[in-house]
Amino acid sequence: MSDILQLLIGQTDGGIFGQIINIIILLLFFSLYSKIILQQTLMKLEQSVIQLDKIALKAENEVLKKLKNVDKKTRKSIKRFLEFYAIPPVSLDPFGLVKKYDHIITLEKKRFKYFVSQIAPHASEEERANIVMGLSGAIELNMLRKVVRHYVETIKKTKNFSLIFIVQLQLPFIERIAKSLLKGTEALTNGWPIGDGIGPYVAAKLAENEKVYEIDEETVSVRKKYKSRELIIIKAKGPGGRTGNPGKALKKIIEKEKIAKIITIDAAAKLEGERTGEVAEGVGVAMGGIGVERYEIEEIAVNNNIPLDSIIIKMGQEEAIMPMAKSILDASNEAIELVYEAIDRTEEKGKIVIIGVGNTCGIGNNSKNLDKVEELIKSNAKKLELEEKAKKKKFKIPLFE
Repeated sequence: MSDILQLLIGQTDGGIFGQIINIIILLLFFSLYSKIILQQTLMKLEQSVIQLDKIALKAENEVLKKLKNVDKKTRKSIKRFLEFYAIPPVSLDPFGLVKKYDHIITLEKKRFKYFVSQIAPHASEEERANIVMGLSGAIELNMLRKVVRHYVETIKKTKNFSLIFIVQLQLPFIERIAKSLLKGTEALTNGWPIGDGIGPYVAAKLAENEKVYEIDEETVSVRKKYKSRELIIIKAKGPGGRTGNPGKALKKIIEKEKIAKIITIDAAAKLEGERTGEVAEGVGVAMGGIGVERYEIEEIAVNNNIPLDSIIIKMGQEEAIMPMAKSILDASNEAIELVYEAIDRTEEKGKIVIIGVGNTCGIGNNSKNLDKVEELIKSNAKKLELEEKAKKKKFKIPLFE
């Protein structure tokens, strides 16, 4: 740019008159240059919004694929349901806030279940659970594209340079999340295990072939003996896409039985540079989300003086909602070893509760059929790996020939 300016200035070197022309040229140049940059950036943002629209439409189509005899009315109702929202309770007075959140979440679940029963009346219970999860992913994508569109339209109206650069800086992260949400919607709708399902997977593996007991419509438990201990393993009811109610399930158990320790197993976000599938242990409740279930478990532990151990399997934010990677699957054996170590160092008398936290989509309630689940996970992981290699090959720039 400096070379261009020097060329323009050099051509008008002629005293005061020449200097005035130089100033006019500079003002015109900088005025036009800023407009060119604004237009170029806006074009790029527009392209990104169009791409997000396409991704959101693909997610919607993934849900539609699972429905039979989709008529115009059903399509319209699904389109309308993609605008569904849940308003969080007022937090000015924090007293009783958890109960309010619990009430809103319960209402949201009921509304989803009712809607899916209307659009897929002939689907099985597990298929409906998967469609519910698929719809959740499609709603997230729909909201994401609307927010980006909102900022692009605002930039067009205001010509705000600060805002345009903020949005541009966030775009790479937004695009990564959008693509992973699309993959996650596809996985959840089809009943494939996702990264967040590693907690329920470990719980199912620990349960072996023991009898499964239903605690509520979304949560199950398995009891087994380990050395002189009785283990109570809790997880979301599978293989449909559910996250369960572990806090409420634990509350029912603690009313009747003495608990010596609570161990939670969950996926956790890794830092850049950390290896996917790295396993770590600590204390506290390993559980994401709004925090209602976590609060219930912590309350029970504090009121009854129960130790809380936790085991996490690390993965990227995108990997948690995408089909489960092989490195995450491979971490299950190490997580199980740490669970048994936590049991062995427990001195208190009583039963030990193990909670597999996360979305159990594609994962059963015990080790029955887990071999087939492993094959599916490996197959999906291989497919994703080949897709990534193809993308890198496509966009590879030949620096040296």
